Amino acid sequence: MRIIAFEVRPDERATFEREARRLGAAEGLAIDCRADPLVADNVAACLGYDAVLVLGRSVCDGPMVRALDTLGVRALVTRTVGMDHIDLVTAEAVGIAVSNVGYSPDGVADFALMLMLVALRKYKPAVYRQNVNDYSLDGLMGRTFSSMTVGVVGTGRIGSAVVRRLAGFGPTILACSNHEAPEVTGIACYVSLDELLARADLITLHVPSLPSTYHLVNERTLAMMHDGVILVNTARGDLMDTDALVGGMESGKIGALAMDVFEGEQGVYHESHVNDVLSNRDMAYLRQFPNSVLTQHMAFYTRQSVDEMVVGSIARAIDLVRRQNGVG
Repeated sequence: MRIIAFEVRPDERATFEREARRLGAAEGLAIDCRADPLVADNVAACLGYDAVLVLGRSVCDGPMVRALDTLGVRALVTRTVGMDHIDLVTAEAVGIAVSNVGYSPDGVADFALMLMLVALRKYKPAVYRQNVNDYSLDGLMGRTFSSMTVGVVGTGRIGSAVVRRLAGFGPTILACSNHEAPEVTGIACYVSLDELLARADLITLHVPSLPSTYHLVNERTLAMMHDGVILVNTARGDLMDTDALVGGMESGKIGALAMDVFEGEQGVYHESHVNDVLSNRDMAYLRQFPNSVLTQHMAFYTRQSVDEMVVGSIARAIDLVRRQNGVG
């Protein structure tokens, strides 16, 4: 079996090489790695491979999926939880098996709590002041979790982990999800989305990117929230309507904004633009607010998670190809 992996970062290579050695003898597996994303100009390199592994910068739309099918690819695996960069309908139509990869929720859950605390304690303006030897306190008064109501939208593996962490800080916790998690029911109170939006002082998003969650935060839902609401997003950028965020920050409706993801982040995040002018104006504009924190889609980025993403993607590829071949 042959696997080709695109967008392989330097931090992934050691794990890919280890797995190639381990499975090469036992499974007859060959793995080739490339640093570039899968695009139309290099898709021909997939000829002769059974499975293709990608990350989020490889946009596998309908034409790309059909091209992979023409080249004989049997399985397509993304080393991410999100699959919004893959045309699943076309993949099913042509018969390419597709999978994502799960990994420990701890890294993202920890990061979400960090963003909440950074926003609550106004760390960003405090650091700016220290850089110019301004150690005054005016304007830096923060808030404590125990005095707040926190709303968690989505209680899957990551959302549930966030709830468990929040419990130690003592806030009132509201939760909203399509399915109630048993480990959450004893800690948080499940309510409707409308009630959560109306009652929560801080709202953190942990739902996937779906048609039903697109622009979940918009002008209408923002109007339902408390004045000065704190919004945290470590899930997907398109859960938030950027125009609504800009308006909410300018008006003061949003008291603080902390985001690890951003709508239209492709081509910006995970690349260096030290000498470039950012094409995403809204990203640049929102970043300049003293009460905004924008990180570069790195909540997942821990040694544990990266290893799990690589190992899991290889295992899923092997399993899918075997199933396609009627084995296992």
